Amino acid sequence: MSPIQDIAFVRYQVTDLERMQGFLADFGLHTAARTPQALYSRAAGAAHHVHVAELGPENATVGFGLLARSAEALREVAQRVGQPVQPNPEPGGGERVRFTDPCGFAVDVIHGQAQHAPLPARAALAFNDAASRRRLGQPIRLGPQPSCVMRLGHLALLVADFPKMLAFYRDLLGFVPSDTYWAGSEANTIAAFMHCGLGEQWTDHHTLALISAEDGRSRFDHSAFEVIDLDDVMQGGEWLNQRGHSHSWGVGRHIQGSQIFDYWRDPFGHKIEHWTDGDLVNDRTPVGHAPISPDELKQWAPPITPEFFA
Repeated sequence: MSPIQDIAFVRYQVTDLERMQGFLADFGLHTAARTPQALYSRAAGAAHHVHVAELGPENATVGFGLLARSAEALREVAQRVGQPVQPNPEPGGGERVRFTDPCGFAVDVIHGQAQHAPLPARAALAFNDAASRRRLGQPIRLGPQPSCVMRLGHLALLVADFPKMLAFYRDLLGFVPSDTYWAGSEANTIAAFMHCGLGEQWTDHHTLALISAEDGRSRFDHSAFEVIDLDDVMQGGEWLNQRGHSHSWGVGRHIQGSQIFDYWRDPFGHKIEHWTDGDLVNDRTPVGHAPISPDELKQWAPPITPEFFA
């Protein structure tokens, strides 16, 4: 079983913390802590923070945090990667094991971090579909406002050495493929959507996605945050549009993972996703293997533009 329960946070370097703070508020995140050198932002859930922006000379994707299942699991990670368990010096505290993965991402596996009381959030809207009627005498009246981001769901990485990264996260940290893509021939796997290997426990279709970088540069493709429901995706998108932020692609529904998605760009060009209604899998779920193509990215959506792959 994997020692990792979930993803904890994503870490970026940016040239302007004020601009990032304003965008994240419009996106649906809230400031949990701020220092002269870093901004820590939370979702509506209990996690201390899900997004870290560090002040630096250039805009870059730096790394991410993973949540250990237990204190014992954290020590298991330390043994596997050959790094010590140390007090976590960042806001939220707890303990961490820090290492660099084969493509240079800084990874913190954490345990015992402080939590917040969850923020108020509306319930998912009842839906009157053609086969059932659940919303009786209850009109829906919503206006533009930021999405209610509940949690960080996954991170997609473009990687310079796909085979080495796949082996690292599979063999050392217990991630399990849910779906894979191939190019040219079925033996040439070039992407993997990976879930935390938790046995019979249901978990997100992917917590990490590894995608071979055609240009040989390792970086984030996108980070993805779960919102309440489809109306929350649309409502938050309208708010971001009104506030003048850059849209990338959506709204649509993916094939691998089935999420309803909407992609935006932060002020520094990083791609960031609102999503809802994703698949759940466990270690018994059959692994899919499909040829890579633009059509494999969506069941329905507007046409993809070159901007999405920039």
